Amino acid sequence: MKEYSDKAAPIGVFDSGYGGLTILEQLRKELPGHDFIYLGDNARAPYGSRSFETVYHFTLEAVERLFDMGCRLVILACNTASAKALRTIQQHDLPQIDPSRRVLGVIRPTVEKVVSLSKTAHVGVFGTTGTIQSESYPMELHKLAPELVVTGQACPMWVPLVENMEANAPGADYFVKKYIDALLSADPLIDTIILGCTHYPLLMPKIRRFLPEGIRLVPQGEIVAASLRDYLRRHPEMEEGISKNGTCRFYTTESEAKFLEYGSMFLGEDIQVERIQLKGKGV
Repeated sequence: MKEYSDKAAPIGVFDSGYGGLTILEQLRKELPGHDFIYLGDNARAPYGSRSFETVYHFTLEAVERLFDMGCRLVILACNTASAKALRTIQQHDLPQIDPSRRVLGVIRPTVEKVVSLSKTAHVGVFGTTGTIQSESYPMELHKLAPELVVTGQACPMWVPLVENMEANAPGADYFVKKYIDALLSADPLIDTIILGCTHYPLLMPKIRRFLPEGIRLVPQGEIVAASLRDYLRRHPEMEEGISKNGTCRFYTTESEAKFLEYGSMFLGEDIQVERIQLKGKGV
């Protein structure tokens, strides 16, 4: 049963875990009057090392659940889901579910911003193993700027560091420096680096400490938020269908207590959360 009327519903925001909260935070700053629902599939996180098929099934289940809650616009605040599931959902599933609904990701807005930033035409990407192996960033960047040299670096230890609250611990230094050195060794001409995972902003103080001066670091939150505002301006029919009470509801597929602890860390505020179950296909 839908929890909102067909005339007014929140914007759905989905992530495999907690990282999408860094996107949600910026969305709420950019659109403070709009309503949001955040769904974290924490029970099955992380998605970064899972197959394309599994990520697609998990993401579709979450999107359908947010649709059932009334959302007509869903943001995949997850690079892995955007890389491995977004296109199939947009092209194959939405026409069957409801052609008037929309699912948007975080990769395209980031790419559109980054093509104008690099002066050397050499761009780096930090991401999960799944995002880097998908080559979504090189493909999207080359659509807009074929001359760019794009180098990806998988950082499999960064998400566990963040989700185990070790982002500011001295032990994180080794793994932060390790991946920075690997990326810049692969291409010393890089002058712009995309943080291609929504967890990574919590590591920014350490990343900046080990990153050489003159290299621009690009987190996604503000970019995605500005892109969504522009999208709603260009699609007034979608904007008119969003409820506007300035509220945000949180759902998790894992422990409420754990989500509260981590969610408060990501957002810097106390929140309330409800546990739900997804269908479980594709496990």
